[in-house]
Amino acid sequence: MHAQETTFSKLVQGEMQFQVPLYQRTYSWQQAELRQLWDDVLELVEERLTERSVTGHFLGSVVLAPTGVAAGTMQRWLVVDGQQRLTTLMLAFTALRDHYREQGADKKAARINDLLLVNTYREGDDHYRLLPTQADRDAFTACVESTPRAGGPGNIGAAYRFFLGALAEGAESGGEQWTEAVETVLGGQLSIVAITAAEGDNVYRIFESINNTGVGLSQSDLLRNYVFMCLPTRGEAVYRSRWLPMQELLGPENLELLVWLDLVVSGNSRAKQSETYRDQKKRLEALRGGEAALEQEVAALAERAERLMRILEPAREQDPGLRLALERLDRWGGLTHYPLALHLLDRVDAGQASADDAAQALAYAESYLVRRLFAGLSTTGNNRVFMELPKELDKSLPLAEAVRRHLSRHTVGPRLWPRDETVREAIRTRAFYKTGRGGQRFQVLRRLEESYEASEPVDYARARLTVEHVLPQNPAQEWFDLLAEETEDAQSPSELHDGLVHTLGNLTLSADNARLSNHPFRRKQEILDASALRMNQQIAAQARWGRAEILARAEELTDRALELWPGPIEGLVSAGAQSPVWTELRAALRAMPTGTWTTYGELAALVGTHAMPVGSYLVSQPGVYGAHRVLTADGRVAEGFRWPDGHDQGDPRDLLEAEGISFDDAGRARRSQRLTATELATLLGKDPEDLAVPTPSPDHVQLSADARFEAQLRDNQTTATAHGVRAALSAWEELGGYRDYGKASETSCYPAIQVDDDPRPRVLWPVTLYPVTGVVEVVFQHLKRRPPFDDEPLRRELMTRLNKIDGIDLAEAKLDLRPSFPLEVFADRGEEICAVLEWFVHVVALAEARRPVDDSDGGEGGNAML
Repeated sequence: MHAQETTFSKLVQGEMQFQVPLYQRTYSWQQAELRQLWDDVLELVEERLTERSVTGHFLGSVVLAPTGVAAGTMQRWLVVDGQQRLTTLMLAFTALRDHYREQGADKKAARINDLLLVNTYREGDDHYRLLPTQADRDAFTACVESTPRAGGPGNIGAAYRFFLGALAEGAESGGEQWTEAVETVLGGQLSIVAITAAEGDNVYRIFESINNTGVGLSQSDLLRNYVFMCLPTRGEAVYRSRWLPMQELLGPENLELLVWLDLVVSGNSRAKQSETYRDQKKRLEALRGGEAALEQEVAALAERAERLMRILEPAREQDPGLRLALERLDRWGGLTHYPLALHLLDRVDAGQASADDAAQALAYAESYLVRRLFAGLSTTGNNRVFMELPKELDKSLPLAEAVRRHLSRHTVGPRLWPRDETVREAIRTRAFYKTGRGGQRFQVLRRLEESYEASEPVDYARARLTVEHVLPQNPAQEWFDLLAEETEDAQSPSELHDGLVHTLGNLTLSADNARLSNHPFRRKQEILDASALRMNQQIAAQARWGRAEILARAEELTDRALELWPGPIEGLVSAGAQSPVWTELRAALRAMPTGTWTTYGELAALVGTHAMPVGSYLVSQPGVYGAHRVLTADGRVAEGFRWPDGHDQGDPRDLLEAEGISFDDAGRARRSQRLTATELATLLGKDPEDLAVPTPSPDHVQLSADARFEAQLRDNQTTATAHGVRAALSAWEELGGYRDYGKASETSCYPAIQVDDDPRPRVLWPVTLYPVTGVVEVVFQHLKRRPPFDDEPLRRELMTRLNKIDGIDLAEAKLDLRPSFPLEVFADRGEEICAVLEWFVHVVALAEARRPVDDSDGGEGGNAML
């Protein structure tokens, strides 16, 4: 056996092939793993472009076994461990090659293709440098060969689309130099340890030794051991007086957080939590003064521990204004603001700033986050912005002014702090209910309500308020009749509804979810008028609730929002910055799997505008990737569609058919292959409301939810459909499953099954039933993260079995989403659906019976970035 540190480019150079054994699991990396790798790549790229010392990044190991030399000189290797890393890098380079082609850099594209991706003069399977498992092979070779099916459903296609979109986004602001730096980093600065076995070596024993590592020490454990090794005479006293109280105050997880934040606040804006010990050890080694200096460092860390607790538990903060600012950011969620908050508390406690100044600085930080939420901007990069703040703030300015000035420097690109006009337009048009996390949307509405300064403030801890729609999501005909009075040219009431329903002007807070439901406005008026919330009383005072009232309320809320969350300093922001609307639109088109299409209206609903501006943008910006996949509402190619000069690909319908889209005799695309705005948001990683994991509810809750579901099923579906659903759910319970229910006004039902697992049970459910809207969602999006259905062939098998049932038509391209079929299929085909559900339970039981202690390739996804 031989181990050698290398890079991807060196590993794959020359005529060779890496074969993934057919018995290994399919490619399994998803958004989280891809994003983590890409963030590391971007850091290295930035180091290169700013001419700083490039540190490199350890990606992990690969275990290879020789399988002999093919005719000529081509060496074949069996990939015993590391297929996820190799496949990911191959897909990254495939996307980079295609990005170069789009930019007209054909020589650079050819270099990548011939040196890294294929064995140019070989044919058949020997043509490919990497040969994945049989289940992944077609999807992988489609990407390498650039066929129309490249970037289809499944993890392979999703990874290719991820890198294609990430490269396009970065190149918009970084240009050719940035792209070349990405190529250098991917090929030469991601360190890999290649472990190659000799003939006769037991490669599986090697794999087991590498992955069976037991429970390792945390970063703070390693740091503690190092510190007290360096305190031979004073260690016991320092541990008793400083370290132990700090450890008991914080607990293990928060101590780990503190030692990382200590690096960031001390000026290391690129500190990684996984490398905290290495960086802290390097910093402490440079100290002069022996044990006394090290003791002083431990004392300073202990003082920061107390400040961190004021961030984690704002009630500990004594100053009312600063406490309120910390509470608001705490309710916002996440760790983004921690580096700035800790730096501010350092300055306040040192007497270098006032608590009021620190509170105002945190208010600007909150504004940065909220305004980006309004504009629908990605949260990617927010952490980096706040990690850089402690180091880069102008120390000659008051804290609040320095923070606002620094954030105002972000004029374009992914770190943009939206200006007033951007926020105003976003509040009017964007689907706010589909943006960010539910808790963040709630906090925005809470602050807006608090701005009315009611004489009797609401007790939010006890009120059990939720975000509700005034114009319902699923309105009765009476609502459509009202909207028909306000439609514009060529606009249907349904399209007007879709453009208004999720905007901020139509949202409020209420504890009367079930009572509000889909009732006409006059009934909602009575309920809202009795509310203690001022915003609800204002809505109840309206004579009607349509387009004019929603837009008027949006304007009123915008005025309040701009006052609550002040924006960047004018003059430091470029007025000509690229609109985030079109950036998001282009990202959505790149995220679409081949074999899907969408409409101008769905894109407009996603980005917060109207169908006409979307059409105008696509016509005026020729060359937008995937524009041919945008069709009219009835699924036809728009008459005004044209290819950019020099890039004519023929009849767009022919290309769509080559990608897998089916058309009927009237020229309309198959409706089941259409992506909605919600599905596009999911593909962008912005799924508005991830389904909560079903868990067995207490008996009284279960009975109440069951009664609501049954009543809605009875009132909204035919007797035959209701009977078929009941029979299927009873059969599910006989198989060992249980029912759980959603908490929205439409009581959805999850037929779930619990699997005992270590360290905690897992829950799987194949479908979600909606008794009012009458649809059944097949939850592939959630199954792909849950064994055994994280194995792609099993999800395909589930889709195939369902599609054999008359009335069910699930598009293959939606294998990563939540496609649906009509609930009425249960009326005539309930027994066939029950057979599929029985197969689902059998697969889960079989997988559990066979589950080994360690998956043959399962550890790689979690450890690849360490």
